[in-house]
Amino acid sequence: MNVNTKHAMTVDVEDYFHVSAFEKQISPSDWSSCKPTVDYNTRRLLDLFAKKDTKATFFILGWVAEAFPELIKEIHAQGHEIASHGTNHRRATTMTRPELKDDISQSLDRLESLTGEKVIGYRAPSFSIGKDNQWAFELLVELGFKYSSSTYPIEHDLYGTPDWPRFAHIRPEGILEIPIPTLRNNDKNQGIGGGGFFRLYPYWLSKRRIERFLKEENAPYSFYFHPWEIDPDQPRVKGAPLLSKFRHYVNLSRMENKLIHLLDDYEWSSMKSVYSEFL
Repeated sequence: MNVNTKHAMTVDVEDYFHVSAFEKQISPSDWSSCKPTVDYNTRRLLDLFAKKDTKATFFILGWVAEAFPELIKEIHAQGHEIASHGTNHRRATTMTRPELKDDISQSLDRLESLTGEKVIGYRAPSFSIGKDNQWAFELLVELGFKYSSSTYPIEHDLYGTPDWPRFAHIRPEGILEIPIPTLRNNDKNQGIGGGGFFRLYPYWLSKRRIERFLKEENAPYSFYFHPWEIDPDQPRVKGAPLLSKFRHYVNLSRMENKLIHLLDDYEWSSMKSVYSEFL
């Protein structure tokens, strides 16, 4: 073990056909005709986490909870934290306040009815809370959430709040916001929190960047990824832009082995546990 501090392992539980990168190719009305992989791949992750004695936070779509209720019960039974990823993977920036409230409330009802426990964490799809919809934090407080992990302080064509805080902080609305981790390079933030960056780089480079973060910053590290990222055999989406395909499919065959190394090299727990001092 390289460090004594526990870090937060998080999984955004959605299927390949839910992702924002393919929203122009696959609409919600098409989802029922797509071959689901999320149940199988998430159970693979549960087996891996059990083998590595790792607890995590699962940010779960309400759609997944409705389609696979036994999966959510199993995640909870194995001692992982259940959190909300909304219901239909709509970006918060595309919804009005009533629409977002309905989307999140539906997910809460489904998740809490399956587990019998209060859900206190939320992550907006595609990190879609920013300057133009900060009212979303007020809504989260209204709905009883204690923390959010909905901002990514980088410059990106799809999302990003590069001039917002880089570390966990209590917002004026009274909710804890836990941004995705970044490094500072040449006065700019660079993402190191997981997802496509982790799949793109060789593991030794990702680890070196994580080690630099831990050395330079007095803060825990958090990591995110999706169940479809360990599935190189998932159905291919036709007609998507080349950049979207690259981001989604790059190094899928290498992800599981990289994840195993990550679980071995650091000590992990849930968001609720790692950031308990704020909650």
